[in-house]
Amino acid sequence: MDLLSQINGVVWGPATLWLIGLTGLYLMLGLRFMPLLRIGFGFRQAIASIRSSKGEGDVSAFESLATALAATIGTGNVAGVAGAIAVGGPGAVFWMWVIAFVGMATKYAESLLAVHYREVDELGEHVGGPMYFIRNGLGPRWAWLGGLFALFGTLAGFGIGNGVQAHEMAKALNESLAVPPLATGVVMAVLAYLVLIGGIERIGKVAEVVVPLMAAVYVLGSLLILLVHIDKVPAAFGVIFSNAFTGQAAAGGALGTVIQKGIARGIFSNEAGLGTAPIAQAAAKPGDPVLQGSVAMLGTFIDTLVICTMTALVIVASGLYDSGAQGVTLTMAAFDWGLPGGKWLVTFATVFFTATTILGWGYYSERCLEFLVGTGGIKPFRFVWVAVVVLGSVASFEAIWTIADILNGLMAIPNLIGLLLLSGTVFRLTRAYRFERAD
Repeated sequence: MDLLSQINGVVWGPATLWLIGLTGLYLMLGLRFMPLLRIGFGFRQAIASIRSSKGEGDVSAFESLATALAATIGTGNVAGVAGAIAVGGPGAVFWMWVIAFVGMATKYAESLLAVHYREVDELGEHVGGPMYFIRNGLGPRWAWLGGLFALFGTLAGFGIGNGVQAHEMAKALNESLAVPPLATGVVMAVLAYLVLIGGIERIGKVAEVVVPLMAAVYVLGSLLILLVHIDKVPAAFGVIFSNAFTGQAAAGGALGTVIQKGIARGIFSNEAGLGTAPIAQAAAKPGDPVLQGSVAMLGTFIDTLVICTMTALVIVASGLYDSGAQGVTLTMAAFDWGLPGGKWLVTFATVFFTATTILGWGYYSERCLEFLVGTGGIKPFRFVWVAVVVLGSVASFEAIWTIADILNGLMAIPNLIGLLLLSGTVFRLTRAYRFERAD
C-alpha cells in the first residue's frame, strides 16, 4: 500500500490535474462555450433517436448514451463522493462541479473524434475511441500512443470498472441484508457474462431500460430527503463554497487536499478526459460526429451535476461527513438520517449503479484489448472479466481504490495529448455544423 500510495501521488500530482483541467478549459473556450449553450440540443437528439435510429452504426444515440452512463454512473456517485467529502471536506464538492463544467467540453470533443475516426472491425462492428482517433487522426507514427491508451484502458477496467464496483456492491448488500460478499460476486459474474456475450447491442438494450430507471429513483429519493430537510440545504451550499477555498474540514486542513480529492473523484465519477465514453459513442447511429458529441456530453452533466450533487447535498446537510465513516457506509448513514429506511435507497442505487458499470466497462476494456490483439482476444477476456468480479467482491477496499486511481491517471494522459493535437479538427467540424438543420 505504501508503494501504491507513492505511485498514486505522482500519477495524480499537480501536473495531471492541471493537464485535465486546462485541457477542458481550452476546449471550452475554443468551442465558444458551445457545450453549455447546446445542452438542450443534445437532449433533443438523444430523445429523437429513441423513435428513429437510422444511419451507420450498431446502436442508437440514446443507447450509446445509456451505455456510457451505465459505465459512468457507478460507485463513484455513491461511495466516491462520500470518500471525497470525508477526506477533502465539503469543499471537494465545489471542485467536482468545476471539473464537470469544463469536462463537458472534453467529453464532447473526445466523442466527436471517436465517431469521426471510427472503423469497422472484422466482425462488422463499429469500433472507435482514443486509440483509433490517435492512430487515424495523427498518423501511424503516433500509433504507439494509441496503444498505450488501449493497454491502460484494458487494465484500468479491472479496477475502476470491475473490482471497485464489485467490492462496493458486495459491501452494500452485506451491510444491509447480510449477504455474503462471495455470493454477491458469483451471482453478478454470471449475470455480467450473460449480457456481455451479446456485445454492444445487448448492453445497449439493457442500459436504455435500467439506467433511466435507476437514475430517476435515486434522484427522486434524494430530492425527497432534501425537501424534508429544506432548512438545512442553504447551509449545506454555504459550507461547500466556503470550504472550497479554505481547506477547513479537509485532512490536515490542506486546501490542496480539497482540490485534489474533488477533481480526482469528479473524474473518477464522470470520466471526462479518460477517453472511455467515446468507445461506446463510436458505435452509435447515425454516425454524425457533432451530433454524437452533443449527446455524449450529457453524460458528464447527468453524472456529476445531477446525481453526484444529490449525494453530496444529503451528506453535507446531514453533518455526518466528519463522523469518521467513509465510502458507502457514510452515504448510507446520511440517507438514513434524512429518511427512515434511507439506507435501502442507497443499497438499491449501489447494486444497480455498480452492476451496470461492470457491464459498460466490460465493453470498454474489451474494445481496448481488441485494438491490441484483435478480435481473437474477446472470448478469453470475458472469462477473465467475470472472474475478477468475484475477486473484487472479497478484495481489499483501500488497495482497489488506489489501483483504480493510478490507472485512471495513466489512461487520461494519452487521451488528453490526442485531444490537444486534434483540437483543430474538433473546432472546424463544430463551427461548420448546422445545428438548426439538425433540429
